Amino acid sequence: MKCIDEFELKDKRVLCRFDYNVPLDESQNIVEDSRIKASLPTINHALSEGAKVIIASHLGRPKGKRVPELSLAPVARRLSQLLSKDVKFLPDCIGDDVRREVEAMSRGDVIVLENLRFYKEETDNEDKFARQLASLADVYINDAFGNAHRSHASNVGIVRHVKECGIGFLMKNELEYFSKALENPVRPLVAVLGGSKVSEKLGAVENLSRIADKIIVGGGMAYTFLKAMDIDVGRSIVEEDLIDDARRGMEQARDKGVKLYFPVDTVAASKIDLEADFKIVTAQEIPPDLMGLDIGPATAILFKTALENARTVVWNGPMGVFELEPFAKGTYAVARAIGRVRGLTIIGGGDTDAAVRKAGEEDNVTFISTGGGAFLWLLQGKKLPSMLALEEKEQAQT
Repeated sequence: MKCIDEFELKDKRVLCRFDYNVPLDESQNIVEDSRIKASLPTINHALSEGAKVIIASHLGRPKGKRVPELSLAPVARRLSQLLSKDVKFLPDCIGDDVRREVEAMSRGDVIVLENLRFYKEETDNEDKFARQLASLADVYINDAFGNAHRSHASNVGIVRHVKECGIGFLMKNELEYFSKALENPVRPLVAVLGGSKVSEKLGAVENLSRIADKIIVGGGMAYTFLKAMDIDVGRSIVEEDLIDDARRGMEQARDKGVKLYFPVDTVAASKIDLEADFKIVTAQEIPPDLMGLDIGPATAILFKTALENARTVVWNGPMGVFELEPFAKGTYAVARAIGRVRGLTIIGGGDTDAAVRKAGEEDNVTFISTGGGAFLWLLQGKKLPSMLALEEKEQAQT
């Protein structure tokens, strides 16, 4: 599919869909702006080509209601600082007032539309809403990887109604790195999966069993797999209805010759609390009144050893409740081990991203993805709906 640098943009209205779902504090100040900075190459290219740039995004989950605390006004202010130019913020994303403002734009102007999700029609992929957004654009550019697994009006429906459609540099980078990792990886390929829920990762385990050489499983999801091995895991999180599925997933991986790694010890406590007493126990001896909240030191060594010869690594999900210091060591140990891999290392997911940065390893990994859900979608071998819409558009035009 075409990237933004393949379009003639001079004097054209270029509607860019970005993912500016950034964290805000109580005073609506942006806490972390990496997603905004990641959009700058696409914006700057459009401006250098003489375009009129209209920016659309969502923030949070207002569920179709106007929530002042989720306004994109702070994003517009931050963009103005980063671009060193005036960025106009509009208090709506559709309607006559918006259309008039867009029609009055000059070459080099930048406008930020209000939160798309203030309208329920956005998440419903309502065609009339998509048409209203499309009426603002001569060229549509999707650079919102973090939202690419959603079928919404601003990334799927709109494609039907804008003649020229393509992707931005961020989306191109994300897709190219995934292609290197999953379609033609330098081996050994090691997949590291964590987080709390097997239900969110089982599809990834099944798909990676066809691709990876090793799969490392930690985090809360590991206890469902351990339970599937008939190991008593005390009060650790277990998705009982997925035990059989977990067992089948392990069998499938082993049938494919994939090496599987699970925790051999764990940091266990009676509750998720900074002040909770904890102990390190083997995975087979978790007391009935305790729950596993992090991988133990022996597991950290095991996982580090499994990663030493890796040439491609994909990681999604922390090894424990890393937000609390007593249960963070396992995740940081894995981050350091991946940071020392001599090869392609790709990190995805908001928690994983945060953990890597807290461990000080962000400069030692090859690529940190901006999308958690979309990252996991690709790990599961699924096609992203927003990319399918662009592909179908391109095919229909050829």
